[in-house]
Amino acid sequence: MINFNGTIVSQDANILTQNRAFLYGDGVFETVKIINNKILFLEDHYFRLMSSMRVVRMEIPMNFTMEFLEEQILALVNKNGLTSSSRARITVYRNDGGYYLPQDNTVSFLIHALALENSLYSFEKKEYEVDLYKDFYVTKQLLSSIKTTNKIINITGSIFANENGLDNCLLLNDSKNIIEALQGNIFMLMGNKLITPPVSEGCLNGIMRKQILSLAKQIENLDVVEEVISPFDLQKADELFITNVIKGIQPITQYRKKTFATKISLQLLAKLNEMISST
Repeated sequence: MINFNGTIVSQDANILTQNRAFLYGDGVFETVKIINNKILFLEDHYFRLMSSMRVVRMEIPMNFTMEFLEEQILALVNKNGLTSSSRARITVYRNDGGYYLPQDNTVSFLIHALALENSLYSFEKKEYEVDLYKDFYVTKQLLSSIKTTNKIINITGSIFANENGLDNCLLLNDSKNIIEALQGNIFMLMGNKLITPPVSEGCLNGIMRKQILSLAKQIENLDVVEEVISPFDLQKADELFITNVIKGIQPITQYRKKTFATKISLQLLAKLNEMISST
């Protein structure tokens, strides 16, 4: 018998008491966007998932090919009638057994999906305010660049943002440099220079980050670089925006007393939708 939320239930109840992702955060995941029964950026997602599994020393099943992953996600999306526009998350976790030391490195996976309102990317022209989250810092290491089921900094940061009437927060690494937002990578425009922190600073190796870096290099007279961003740089920036696969691009309009434009954000949004429509 165990106690689950104040109720005594039998141990064979489906509460996942041995699930290592629940007990130890021993899992990795990918969140994908599906439009018209097509997974966007599938190859990038697949290779990042495989890389994440190798980093945490999970055993990759022989049948875990890109085609298998695509088939499994789309089977669920079709079953639930979500083919036109949806998001799906695949979580891979080490199988039950052991404490900190697992009994083996075999894995299981779980996929769930939800409908999205819009097919193409868009953003509302409204105020979007951020501030720094300084209660905890992200370490500059390889684990910080992958998507694991241990996201307690993002959770506590989201609570902080909500309590303070903010739309988002910017995370700092252990050198006190800005690396990303709570739900995506950060880009900063300063003059004709578009800057995003390098992955070595501890930011997520984002799929949309990769797309935006490529698209931004197509804009004439725009210098696109990966450089360290300090909190002091924000007061000198012309634009700030956040990127992730589900939202696409989210412009930041205010940081403390500083307000920002959205010109480059709009240009990149148009290029992003043009790219998706042509594939």
